[in-house]
Amino acid sequence: MSDAQRDVRHGVVRAVGSIGLATLLSRILGFVRDMVVARAFGAGPVTDAFFVAFRIPNLLRRLLAEGALSTAFIPVFTSSLTHDGRAGFRRMLRAVAGATAVALCAVSVLGMLAAPWIVRVMAPGWTSDPGQIGLAADLTRFMFPYLVLVGLASLGMAALNAHHRFFTAALGPAVLNVAMILAVLVLAVRMTPPILALAVGVLVGGAGQFLVQLPELRRLGVPLWPSVEWRHPAVRAIAGRLWPAVFALAAVQVTVLVNTLLASLLPQGTVSYLYYADRVMEFPLGVFGIALATAALPSMSAQAARGDHAALRDTVSFSLRLSVFIAVPAAVGLVVLGHPIVRLLFQRGEFTASDAVLTTQALAGYAVGLPAFSATRLAAQTFYALGDTRTPVWAGLVSVAANIALALLLMWPLKHAGLALASSLSAYINLALLYWLLRRRLGRLGSRETLRSLARTAAASSALLLWCLWAGPRLGAGWPGAAWMGGALIVGVVVYGAVAAVLRAPEIPALR
Repeated sequence: MSDAQRDVRHGVVRAVGSIGLATLLSRILGFVRDMVVARAFGAGPVTDAFFVAFRIPNLLRRLLAEGALSTAFIPVFTSSLTHDGRAGFRRMLRAVAGATAVALCAVSVLGMLAAPWIVRVMAPGWTSDPGQIGLAADLTRFMFPYLVLVGLASLGMAALNAHHRFFTAALGPAVLNVAMILAVLVLAVRMTPPILALAVGVLVGGAGQFLVQLPELRRLGVPLWPSVEWRHPAVRAIAGRLWPAVFALAAVQVTVLVNTLLASLLPQGTVSYLYYADRVMEFPLGVFGIALATAALPSMSAQAARGDHAALRDTVSFSLRLSVFIAVPAAVGLVVLGHPIVRLLFQRGEFTASDAVLTTQALAGYAVGLPAFSATRLAAQTFYALGDTRTPVWAGLVSVAANIALALLLMWPLKHAGLALASSLSAYINLALLYWLLRRRLGRLGSRETLRSLARTAAASSALLLWCLWAGPRLGAGWPGAAWMGGALIVGVVVYGAVAAVLRAPEIPALR
């Protein structure tokens, strides 16, 4: 391995650390937010209405503002910084900002006008309850402008990432969580219905996500005022990459949409169980999986722009192995310790012991797919770095079809847990297709190293499994339970890391 490749690996790991730290803060605040929401509103028709309403603009945020736009932005921004200089980059960024703002405003207006019909499509099982549909539609209208705010934040994030500045860009979600927590604590008792306070928090948090980036954007000399230049080559390049990227990322998000739609056909509270389980699963996914994909994209884009496929293969292979090395033990911990984790986080106030058990069942279904969710994002990013936005679309369409079929097959015998498991299985199908297509595109991706890494990961995870099986039944509730849980997780990390080190897993030195 050359010094340049070693520097890229260390750069990716350092970036993962920065993004992971900011994401860890966001996830902790996210759990505090969910605990506050669960205590104030429980799991029932009102929270179901909010989660359906929030899922609609949040889905578009993930697809457009933070998903496809970021994926399309960063390779173009990296290329502009490499070839056009600072002046060209500044002009390009202003043109892209103007086009983005106009487009997202149009989408938001259409969404607000179509809110009642969108809710009926999202939750067909609610047709007999016009009150719940009306509440969800009102909340949807109120929150759709969030898409514009978070779109501007995504643009700033892409500009920062192109400059290899990751920490500030990743702080945005933490700001959103703080805004929602304060909204529940301060505004809920003053608003009718009280759940409207959460919608206010979403809008305030969306604005905060952009504002928190302004100081560092100013220090970098990034222009803050947009211009409307529809004919700018970068606008056209991003538009050409955008829609295929939307469809590819939709493979992940449509599984959430399908689960929400089918969950509305099951007993009340099902949407909330899936939501809370997904929130727990997204903690390790965001801190490590998505952080790794985000950190690797600028380096992969630069390597692809130079035509250095050997270096790109090394970065992709290393990143995929590191992703699995982290995701597998996290999945083991969530499956075995799921119930004490859910009980500790949510079981208080209106959130009952029965709610905790049902949420744990959904968590197990999601956790099984954690390695696939993590690695799929990274594999798709590789195609985007190569300028290929179409290949992930076809893999995504196959995954969506598999998810729908599996969800319909599993939801009746396994209820909501079957919906979560269907999402996981379809993610593995997506990953298998993307990996096979990557090998055809780039050649061998260190297959022997990958197999050896998988064997070491499996062995170390087996040791972790034994520890979790012993510790799980001994974890209590309340603050003493929280202390024991923290200790158990620390010991679990030590056990896994020690066994991996004894087996000479190459990922251990890379993480130092």
